[in-house]
Parts: sequence; C-alpha cells; structure tokens
Amino acid sequence: MVGTVRTKPGGRVITYEAWGDPGAHPVFLLHGTPGSRLGPRPRTFDLHKLGVRLIAYDRPGYGGSDRHPHRRILDAAEDVAVIAGHLKLDRYSVVGRSGGAPHALACAAQNIDSKVASVAALVSLAPPDVDDPEFDWFSGMSESNVSTYRLLDPFSLDPTALGELLARNAEMIRQDPRLFLQSLHVEMPDVDRVIVEDAGIRKLLLINYYSAVDRTEQGEGGAVDQLPPMGWVDDLVAFRSSWGFKLDEIEGDIPVLLWHGEHDVFAPMAHFEWLARKMPKAQAVVQPSAAHFAALNALPRVLAWVRDKAR
Repeated sequence: MVGTVRTKPGGRVITYEAWGDPGAHPVFLLHGTPGSRLGPRPRTFDLHKLGVRLIAYDRPGYGGSDRHPHRRILDAAEDVAVIAGHLKLDRYSVVGRSGGAPHALACAAQNIDSKVASVAALVSLAPPDVDDPEFDWFSGMSESNVSTYRLLDPFSLDPTALGELLARNAEMIRQDPRLFLQSLHVEMPDVDRVIVEDAGIRKLLLINYYSAVDRTEQGEGGAVDQLPPMGWVDDLVAFRSSWGFKLDEIEGDIPVLLWHGEHDVFAPMAHFEWLARKMPKAQAVVQPSAAHFAALNALPRVLAWVRDKAR
C-alpha cells in the first residue's frame, strides 16, 4: 500500500508504503543514506510470519517526499508521528538502519504522545558534538566517507561543495545504480561484499538508490543532473550538525537495541561504543566478523525483538 500525507494542511508531502498484515504490530523502518522507502526489507510473506506490519517512508527530499530545508535529526520524530496519526496507530516501534538509525533514536527521545513502544538502531553514527577527547568521529571510517564529510565546514556547514559532489553521484545512479554500488564495493570489507552480491539484496539496493534520487515522483524536470539531491545533502548536514536532542532524553522504559558489525567502515565501531556508553540501559549487540551491510540480514531478528519488547 502506497500513500501520501501532509505534515499539516498545505504542508509538506510525505510518501510512505506499508507491507504485511494491517492488523499486526506496526514497525517503521527508516532507510539509509542515500535511500528511500523501497530499500531492502524482508519479504511480505516473512513479515506475515513475523507478525509485523512494516511501514517505510521517503525522508524529506528523497523519492516522493518534499524537502524539509534545514531539517534536524530530531525532526524525523514528527514525520513518523504524522504518518502514525494518519494510519491511526496507537503504538508502534521504530527501526533505523545506517543513516536511518540516528533518526530512530530521535523517535525514542521525542516519543510524541508516548506512542513509541520500542526502538532499534542498526549500524548508527554517533552525534558530531561528542564531548570526549578520546573519541575521534572519523577514526576507522572509509576514506570516501571522510572526504565527503570533510566538505562540510564544521563552522558554517555550507553544503555547496557537498551538493556538487552528490549531484555527480546522483547522476551516476540515474544512469546506472550499479556504478554507485561498485564505488562502495571498493572500500567494503569482504564480509560486506558477500552480502551485497546476493541477488535479492543487490536488486533491492539498486532500486533503493535509484528511487532515492529519482525526481519524477516530485515532478521535477529540466537538467536534473545539475541539481544536488537535497535529501542526500540534508541527511549529511544533519549528521554533522546538532541532532536536536541528547541521548539521555530517551526514557528508560523505552526498550532500545543498538546493533553493530565489528568490522564496519562506514559507521565505525567507535561510534557504537560511544552510543552504548551513553545509553547504558540499551541492549548493545555486536556481531562478530560482520560489517555494515550485515544489518540487512539481521533485520528479521531485529523486527522480532522490537515486536516482542512492545508487548
């Protein structure tokens, strides 16, 4: 089921999609960066077996969702709440993978109308404003990620140079998303390469990347190759800006799972370790001999975890 909702009368359009039994426990799956509602997910048959109704949406500026200029990580909590209200959900869980993980933690911190029942953050980054001299945000991170984030001046966060880079990347994806996946493949640990070479996962990743930068749903024409993909730009700026909340604002009675692969180079283990220290009540799970994309295979187990913790 595909649907749209406005944040308020005359406000931004958010495009979402749902799979599984409408009567099952609702779980929001927040996509990675770049990404869309069509990112990798369990099959509908498996969702029925899990007893989960999966809901995903395009973050602002991606796919069929309008841009939200200057958005913060915290703002995702309101967008999720708008969709939940539209669908008349009383309680729901939130799972975020990669770029979606900080946004899932925001839902736990904000917990609008106390409807968030459980949360999981898979392969998450840490906030940029970490007050810890022993924590280096860039340590252990892939060279491409470091060089991309370095384009954001920590004082002005001017996204001009970043936008130019991502415009080129987006045009590459529109021409052939396999080229973008191949560019990631170069820096992946071997354990990640095995996962993304799976035909089913690879197909969903390619659809995910293409739909993230496809402007047809928003009706944008013209020389799209000259325009930066603003959802992607806004994501990266938000990661490197104040998230709008502190981790200690997450209520202790909301079950939170932190999941990470020990060989992750896109969101290094140091980020997970810092998050786990700041969230001592969270269940912290490290998958040995795994990396970033192993979170895709972990999704069914994680969905079962948030389902059970919501009871």
